[in-house]
Parts: sequence; structure tokens; C-alpha cells
Amino acid sequence: MSAPSKHLVRALCALLAAAVLAGCGFQLRGSNGQYNMPFQSIWLSFNESSPLGTELKRNLRAGDAVRVVNDASKAEALFDVISETRGKAIQSLNSLGRVREYSLSYTLVFQVRDANNRQLLAPTEITLRRNIAFDESQVLAKESEEALLYRDMQTDLVQQILRRLVAIKPVGA
Repeated sequence: MSAPSKHLVRALCALLAAAVLAGCGFQLRGSNGQYNMPFQSIWLSFNESSPLGTELKRNLRAGDAVRVVNDASKAEALFDVISETRGKAIQSLNSLGRVREYSLSYTLVFQVRDANNRQLLAPTEITLRRNIAFDESQVLAKESEEALLYRDMQTDLVQQILRRLVAIKPVGA
């Protein structure tokens, strides 16, 4: 077999393998934005001004299966925020004793109960950390970068919350 025909056969085999993998329907759970929640309605105890609460509501409403309700007595699941904190700690100093790097953290502690006040998900803590280099000559740029990192952590936190909500096993199941 000549070299060009070997390349053609390899290319066709690679194309066939790609087509088989694409056609099998495999996708990661929740990768299409849809989650199969074990309840039909949920109440969230976030403050109205909480950016994390707003993003979580938006993600829950994006799917058709779950309603976010404003009255806790009308919800099948109650999402209680125990604490939500952001932190900033010095990670390292330069030779002059000035800050060179900070460590940002975002921690959420929450629990989920059903309408009968039975615990569906015990108090759970999710902590995310990101490091950020600091430069005194670029304070405004670093403040913007810090805000972006917190927004990124918030998005990551929402996805982790959604995965934990999907994993809840209803009481009696």
C-alpha cells in the first residue's frame, strides 16, 4: 500500500471513530444545563440583594423542572443559608515586606430541608480559594481582577450547589 493511501485510510478511520463517539449521545450530567431535581419547588433563604442567590435562582429557573417560590410554606424543599463569607488573606510578601500575593476565599454553609422540616441535606460547607498576585503600581487593575475572581468563584459555587441538590435522596426513598 502506498503512503498516500495509508494516510487516507487512517484519516477515514479517525473520522469514523469521531462519528461513533459523537453519535453515542454521551454527555456529562448537567452539561446541557438541565438537572433532574428530586423536588418540584424550592425556597431559597438568600437576601434579595445577594448576587449568589440571584445567580442560583437564575440557574434553577433555567430548567423547566423546578419552581423557585417566595413562600416557604409552598415549597417542597427549603434551602437554608447558614453563612456566606468572603475572605482575603496575605499569601506571600516580597523582600521589602510588602504584599506580593493574596489568597481569596468564598465560603458558603447551607442545608436543605423538606416541607416537614426533615433534613434532606445536612449542613454542607463549600469553600473555594483563588490566589491573586498584587502590584502596588496597578491597584485599580488588581481590584477589577479580584472582583472577576469572586464572580468566577460565585459561578463555580452555584454549579457545585446544583450538583449537590441533584444528589439529594428524598426521605423514604
